[in-house]
Amino acid sequence: MEISIVDPQVIIQDEINEQILKRIEKYGRICYKSEKRISEGSAARFVHNLLIRGHESVIEHEKITVIYITNRSTTHEIVRHRIASYSQESTRYCNYQGQIVFIRPYYFPQDSKEYEIWKEAMASAAHAYRALLLLGARPEQARGVLPGDLKSEIVVTYNLREWRHFFKLRCSPQAHPQIRQIAIPTLLEFQKKIPVVFDDIAYDSNFPAAEYAGVTYAFF
Repeated sequence: MEISIVDPQVIIQDEINEQILKRIEKYGRICYKSEKRISEGSAARFVHNLLIRGHESVIEHEKITVIYITNRSTTHEIVRHRIASYSQESTRYCNYQGQIVFIRPYYFPQDSKEYEIWKEAMASAAHAYRALLLLGARPEQARGVLPGDLKSEIVVTYNLREWRHFFKLRCSPQAHPQIRQIAIPTLLEFQKKIPVVFDDIAYDSNFPAAEYAGVTYAFF
């Protein structure tokens, strides 16, 4: 059976700019009744001071939504973050009778024996899945033969405090390499857009940059 092998992808759904910081400042200054101190450029300073003091509940008022296209195993790690909203491609309701898509394991060179074995396993799983469907099994019944490297799309919405928590765990050298592959480029993009919120978060700087997932924007 024909299969398709792709690399993971990060699609950011929200505009990330200084307006986020201005709204956080507006909400946070209510705590101190210091709204009159809002001025041009004061938002970044105010948010910086919030984080230094550990007053991170204020940044929970703002959220960012990202679509991750990754493998099924990685989505299982993502959904362990509980302060969140998720919408995920369902193997119960989606019918993969046509071409089945898998996420490339970047750590197996494509000319290696490991990659050859992996690709054969993916093709075998795809063949078994299609055979079950042809015998009358429903997608929810046949999905048991699909492997962890099956491509899956998941919509992830975290508030800024939870994104900080996500990055601290998933960008570290101890995190699984395939979640680092999508978490690190997301963090780098967030650091570029609103550095005051994310610049203090370390990441595995030894992770090969050539393997970062592609980051794109899609505004609706």
